[in-house]
Amino acid sequence: MNVSQILTKVLKYTGLLAVLLVVVGGTIGFLVDGTDGLVSVLLGTAVAILFSAVTAASMIVAVKFQLAAFFGIVMGSWLLKMVLFIVALLVLRDLSFINPVALFISLVVAIVGTVAIDTLVVTKSRVGYVSDVTLPGPITQDDAS
Repeated sequence: MNVSQILTKVLKYTGLLAVLLVVVGGTIGFLVDGTDGLVSVLLGTAVAILFSAVTAASMIVAVKFQLAAFFGIVMGSWLLKMVLFIVALLVLRDLSFINPVALFISLVVAIVGTVAIDTLVVTKSRVGYVSDVTLPGPITQDDAS
């Protein structure tokens, strides 16, 4: 299994987590605070899942480049996400229909869920110390001398 396959699996499970959080969290949010609770849970879940997916997607793209470009892409996406996250929270906190408790709980559950997914997928994957490397063919008697 190579790095792209692992990160694709992370994206797949993150999508499943998003669906689960939208259904379960959205239902709880709606039951607790009506439409405001539902919208708050949906926004919190969307922010956390989107930012997690951007990390995996940027790594899938970056793994195709040399090391310096890899780090540039990954760190650039991380910095962009941090700025956008702060802007999103500043915009969301001023909206009258946001339930801050529902937003916070959905963010925390989604973040913990995505970290758990990342951890489980990576620890269960069997990747050698050096991946995505093509080894030469078998050594023959002529090559050994």
